[in-house]
Amino acid sequence: MGLVDHAINAEKRIHMSEFFDAALSFPAVLFSFALLVVAGYWAVVLLVGLGFDALDADADTGAGADVEGGGFGGFLAASGLGGVPATVTLSLLICMAWFVSLTGSVLVRGVGGAVVHAVLAVAVLFAALAAAWLGTRTLVVPLRRVFPSVAEPSRRDFVGLMCVIRTVRVGPGFGQAEVTAADGSSAIVQVRQPSADLAGGADGMGLTAGSTALIFDYDAAGECFWVMPYEAPPPLDGPAT
Repeated sequence: MGLVDHAINAEKRIHMSEFFDAALSFPAVLFSFALLVVAGYWAVVLLVGLGFDALDADADTGAGADVEGGGFGGFLAASGLGGVPATVTLSLLICMAWFVSLTGSVLVRGVGGAVVHAVLAVAVLFAALAAAWLGTRTLVVPLRRVFPSVAEPSRRDFVGLMCVIRTVRVGPGFGQAEVTAADGSSAIVQVRQPSADLAGGADGMGLTAGSTALIFDYDAAGECFWVMPYEAPPPLDGPAT
């Protein structure tokens, strides 16, 4: 029994060595480290309750919400992989690409000379990417029913809202304001005031710091909002004057 156990253990060590060699060889190595990151991320999600839609949250650049359909989520949607959180899609892509590339690396190991092996390794890489995309797209379709459909945030969501001017003045080419979205979050956005409205402001300056304004349009080319002076009406249940 001792010799049998020793032989079995030796065979297991050989298989593990071959596994690690394949996982750390091209092209599987490109996805092996990414797979470790994915595993670590989902471990953090399970342990500390981190939201699984972290990649869908756009960073605040000081110019307002992200462009509609932009960012990494927009790229996935354009690739036919939208409708689920980007972290889920990316995890599926990496896992499938790693598995296919690992299998391909084992199959082509020792085939032909160095040049032939290099060509086969590149072919395995492209095959892994294609298989990962097809497999992920197949899985994303039923997963879309699991995750609620949420409209993509758009800068145009701010049109019609009030804002508070945060710069000394606002003109046709300069200005910033703070706007509060419907969900309670606030952002600093670039705002502009038409030249025709400037004469109506105090001392000819138009909107100034601390004054309220109404966002009435969005300029996609300039990535800014057009505003006009606006005073909030008093509450309907306020004291009579």
